[in-house]
Amino acid sequence: MSKSPENIHTTFDQLLKRSDKEELLQQHSLCVWFTGLSGSGKTTIAKGVELELHKLGYLTQVLDGDNIRSGINNNLGFSEGDRLENIRRIAEVTKLYLNTGIITLNCFVSPTIDVRDLARDIITTEDFIEVYVNAPFSVCEQRDVKGLYKKARAGEIKNFTGLDAPFEAPSNASLEIKTDKMTIAESVQAVVNMLLPKIELKN
Repeated sequence: MSKSPENIHTTFDQLLKRSDKEELLQQHSLCVWFTGLSGSGKTTIAKGVELELHKLGYLTQVLDGDNIRSGINNNLGFSEGDRLENIRRIAEVTKLYLNTGIITLNCFVSPTIDVRDLARDIITTEDFIEVYVNAPFSVCEQRDVKGLYKKARAGEIKNFTGLDAPFEAPSNASLEIKTDKMTIAESVQAVVNMLLPKIELKN
């Protein structure tokens, strides 16, 4: 781990604590990390969860791969190094949200165990809830909501996850959702049911 330069003097210990902000919001902040193939339903489910939690009075933020790459990570490509840096930055941003008491819903393919472990290590195991949005490659390809599978088959996208690059399924996810067998409403409710006991502030 690199050390901070000598001219960097952090003030984390002088700021309001996370618990102060959670008390203000009346919620316990957590990161829900949705992983799965492109087109499996990660963002669709996260949007549904955000809506349901909003109705219940919880403050959330969805972090989506395309949104992040169009902004804070728009200088990164898709090399192995850039993919790791993409996840590292996302995890650091997530920590900022968690320290503000906000529940984050993170939607990223994050195809390998190593890359998800990187995120978990930064965010911390206690705050990291992994949700595996599981749909077969054939189903995701049939959906092809972004037209990526067609481009990958045509050779326009290299190292496409599930086709010519591996996806390592989680072995101990907190929740697995099979979107080829569950409706969107059922999938959203499953996540909400899992989350409510965890985000309720216990005074």
